[in-house]
Parts: sequence; C-alpha cells; structure tokens
Amino acid sequence: MLAGEAPYEPRPSPAPPPAVLPPTERRRTGPVARLALVVAQEAAAASGLPPASLRSVFASSNGDGVVVGGILDALATIPAESRPVSPTQFHNPVHNAAAGYWSIANASAEPATCLGLHDDTWAAGLLKAMAEVVADAEPVLLCAYDHPLPAPLDARRPTLAPFGLGLVLAPPGIGRPLARLAVRYEAMAGAAPPVPRIEGLRPLAAGNAAARALPLLEALARGGAASHFLPYGDGSLTVTLAP
Repeated sequence: MLAGEAPYEPRPSPAPPPAVLPPTERRRTGPVARLALVVAQEAAAASGLPPASLRSVFASSNGDGVVVGGILDALATIPAESRPVSPTQFHNPVHNAAAGYWSIANASAEPATCLGLHDDTWAAGLLKAMAEVVADAEPVLLCAYDHPLPAPLDARRPTLAPFGLGLVLAPPGIGRPLARLAVRYEAMAGAAPPVPRIEGLRPLAAGNAAARALPLLEALARGGAASHFLPYGDGSLTVTLAP
C-alpha cells in the first residue's frame, strides 16, 4: 500500500497482546502499550539485531490516555468509597510505561528515552535517535505511537486513529539496512508538516502526531532518493533518504 501498489483501505487493526511478555504483565497492557510493543518488536526482528542489545527512544504525544482517562473517570465516581481504581493501573499511565514493558519483554538493560513534544513528537524522537546513533555509534530502536484519547479528553486533543511505527537506526556496517538516512536541524521556522503522496493517508498524517512519519515510510517502500521537511519547535528538520 505504501508503495502505491494497493489501495489504502482503513479498517480496525487492534494490536494483539504481546506474546513476548510474561502472562502477568501481558494482562496488564492496554491498547496503547500493545500498539507500541508490536511495532517495536517487528522493527527489531526485521533488523536482525538482538532486541536486548538495542537502546531505545519511545516517542508519543498522548502517552497512554486510555489508562489515564479510566483512572480519572474512576476518581470522579461518587460516592468516593465506590471508586473502582485497580492497583494494577497505577504503573501504566506514566509516559515511560511502553518502554518499561519493552525492557521487561526483552530482558534489556540498555538505556531508554521517552519523550513527547505535542505535534512535533515524531521530529523530536527522530532527532534524538539519530543523535544517539551518531554520537555513540550504536544502533537505536525508534518507536513512535499515538492513540485516540477517550472522552472528554479527546475534545482537547483530537487524534484521528491509532498509529505506530518502529525503526532501527544504525551506523554503517551494522544490520541489514533498507536505506541511508540523514537528518539536519535548522534554526529556521516555517516548515509545513509533510503530506503523504497517497491521498487517503493525508487525514491520518494530519490527525495523529506519530503519523507525520508516513512520508518517510512511503519513501522507504518506494525506494530511491527522497527528502522532506519536518517542523520542530522554533526550527525544522530536513529528512533525506538515499538508497
């Protein structure tokens, strides 16, 4: 579909419970953590590198809003003594929950960074992961994901649909590279968000912060050279892909 060889047909595609987790932890995961874990695991498997050896960057604008919304609803229940807040939920709403599950699943002691920057979250995650690859000459798993928030939070932060992606970025000579990637920061604002070539994907790219990665995924699927800009705070990133 990303290569333009099949039409884009949106449909529900909930992520399955992560089989790599122990049963107790698996039951505690919700749709947001499952979304992050499934794309992270697929990216690590495709790279051919041991997952436990990968440091990671997890980027999400909304975090686990599903769990946060459930806890807030429970706390708003009257009378107070009937508040049905499950103790197992208390460690899930934090922003690093997905990264924690990743480390548990793969018995990894590698560093993990978790970040969010509103609509520029994808750009922030990409820049952070690329900086680690260049500075430390180590491969990095980059996982970006966002999931719609429940009501009434969705009125303040609309998110069109779930979207997640995983990439393993590595220095030359490591793994099985699909392409060469370069990222350059410029302290010059004004870059417009990138627009996918596939028209049907444009609402998703505009309605989910992580889905700003779609033009890069299209370029990977189609092969060849490509370049686009990403807004990043008061500046912008130039993202260049070469075969």
